[in-house]
Amino acid sequence: MAFDTIFLNARFDGGARHHIAVADGRIAAITSVDERPAANETIDLGNVLVVPGFVEGHIHLDTSFYGDAWRPHKPCTNGFDVHERVAFQAQNMAVSAPMDVRARNQLDLCIGHGTTQMRSHVMVDGSVGLKSLETILRVREEYRGLIDIQLVAFPQSGILMSPGTPQLLDEAIGLGADLVGGLDPASFDRDIEKHLDVVFGVAGKHGVDVDIHLHDMGTLGAFEIEQIAARTRALGMEGRVAVSHAYGLGDISMDQLKKIADTLARSGVAIMTNAPGARPFPPILALRNAGVTVFSGNDNIRDSWWPYGDGDMLRRATTLGYRSGFNIDEELRMAFDVVTVSGARALRLEGYGLCVGAKADFVTLNAEHIPEAVVGVPQGRAVYKEGKLVACGGKIVGKRG
Repeated sequence: MAFDTIFLNARFDGGARHHIAVADGRIAAITSVDERPAANETIDLGNVLVVPGFVEGHIHLDTSFYGDAWRPHKPCTNGFDVHERVAFQAQNMAVSAPMDVRARNQLDLCIGHGTTQMRSHVMVDGSVGLKSLETILRVREEYRGLIDIQLVAFPQSGILMSPGTPQLLDEAIGLGADLVGGLDPASFDRDIEKHLDVVFGVAGKHGVDVDIHLHDMGTLGAFEIEQIAARTRALGMEGRVAVSHAYGLGDISMDQLKKIADTLARSGVAIMTNAPGARPFPPILALRNAGVTVFSGNDNIRDSWWPYGDGDMLRRATTLGYRSGFNIDEELRMAFDVVTVSGARALRLEGYGLCVGAKADFVTLNAEHIPEAVVGVPQGRAVYKEGKLVACGGKIVGKRG
């Protein structure tokens, strides 16, 4: 019996060449180049480096202005203030292009660079209700076959500070959101326990995972992380909770960090960092050495929080490595792991990787190996989703829907 497609001469990291056989959208066999299985279609990759599709672990499809009119960045009046940034975002969103148009622009950008799996946070709170989620749910349906998308019901205006939000988060899961989120329980909502009561209450009711934004710095942020970890263990949710940003882990002592890292590892709480410029961020190496899953995302792309972002998770690996002082090949591979395998673990993806039984989601790179790809960020990539070409040279070629 013939396979659907055989991809010839795929070079894996380390230099070994293989043929990849695909059936029903999954890798059915990986053979040596001396063995060539029969297939209905043959594609010769020409000895190019093949890597798993990138995992975009944290992005905001509803608030990006990529492809829209340029929005000059407006600084906060006194340092970094989440409340003020949320207010700026509301002002910009009121005069921006339709949300579905902007979301498609951002998805095309990310897929073109090689993202095949994504987790997007979408505003669900008293300021917007469920409207943003309804829009992004429709867009997600359009992109089935090009990318898999998890959606987090994200209370950007707080939970306790935004009337009606607890009920909206509950309704959002019933509508189609995959996870429930939170935002700075201490500094934004001013009540850690009540905030977490809502988040974990909705998660427990619907059996979904949790991903909480946490910008709070220093010992306050560290304490909140400890509280989240304690809830996770008490509710038996190990491996199903993530803390995004966790800036506080980047400005505490090493003794404090070691203690919290051990706590995170025991409770299976993952940490997302995009290594933002001019801010402390969680130390990747120390956390990984303690057994913590660290993953990444582009976060904001040309929105009200900052004007940067290109949707390229390979370039994000470069940023992670650069800011972490990673130079040797082992460390560069670690940065790459953060945007691929570790991202898949944090998102609890089924069938990920270059192995038999996994989804045939992979990217071709013009590089000798992964360390060179991380520092060189080669372009001209081909992106395959379930064995079908969906993007080439940064442009979408697959069909939506």
